[in-house]
Amino acid sequence: MSPGVTRHEVWLRMLLYPRHTLPTAAAPALVASALARHDGVFALGPALLAFAAGFLVQLGGVITDNYNNLRRHGDDAEHPRFVLALREGVVTFGELRLAIAGCYALAMAAGLALVLAGGWPVLAIGLAAIAASLLYSSGPFPLGDRLGLGDPLFFTFFGVVSVMATYYVEATAQAPARFLDTPLASAVTWTAFVASLPVAALTTSILVIDNIRDLDFDRQKGEHTLAVLIGPRWSRVEYLALQALAYLAPLWFVLRAGFGPLVLLPLLSLPYAVIVARQVMRAQTHEALIPMTPRAGQVLLAHAVLFAIGLALG
Repeated sequence: MSPGVTRHEVWLRMLLYPRHTLPTAAAPALVASALARHDGVFALGPALLAFAAGFLVQLGGVITDNYNNLRRHGDDAEHPRFVLALREGVVTFGELRLAIAGCYALAMAAGLALVLAGGWPVLAIGLAAIAASLLYSSGPFPLGDRLGLGDPLFFTFFGVVSVMATYYVEATAQAPARFLDTPLASAVTWTAFVASLPVAALTTSILVIDNIRDLDFDRQKGEHTLAVLIGPRWSRVEYLALQALAYLAPLWFVLRAGFGPLVLLPLLSLPYAVIVARQVMRAQTHEALIPMTPRAGQVLLAHAVLFAIGLALG
């Protein structure tokens, strides 16, 4: 019989899951702040607040996803130790609800501080991000599980929106006259958009691995992730396409934006990305795919750190 579940295992390994949540929260802040430094508008305070808000929204989404899954599937074979923890009273649904509320409340507190710098667009973006995080797994038609919209939601909110919003709040904090009186569509630049694409692609690739790994369980539960809809083969094609986008995007900065060759530093992480990709292509079982998620998080973080150095110095 397996040993009992501890609170440390539940809260750290199953919910906080730092090898996943920290890279996906840190990457947008790193890239956006590096671009802001290049443009002369870097602001440390707003950067840290944006990171904190992004991390808390993601953490709230992770806890919400687990909460909803276990409420719907009390004997879920996909998460047997979480089921055991609930049965043994190591954690309760009430505690999970309190943690969800706490994450979103703290995220809104950080966001309100950013609203003072960035105005109503920051408020709208923050509320939309929280709504997307909740609707991913909540309600009668959770977007991630019923309509296969998890991938575009991750790409949009944890990639494009996170990077561009962080850049925007830093820029408005440093140069409010330049940005606050400018239409939002003009204030967010093409450069910030292209810089967000690698973060969006590599963050989404983590979800793709999760969905391939859990495909059989999701089918049994009647959930329709994109992997269920298109199958494991095309999901692996999606994974490769996202990797290609992440490593091709920095070329734009050299060819079209006038940056120097340092912006190509992310290519140094390509060998490890290839190793992980080969493992994802070959892994055929749930157990074999489990370690691929944190490894994909390492690819994201390595790419983001190198890209940030290149943007800041380029």
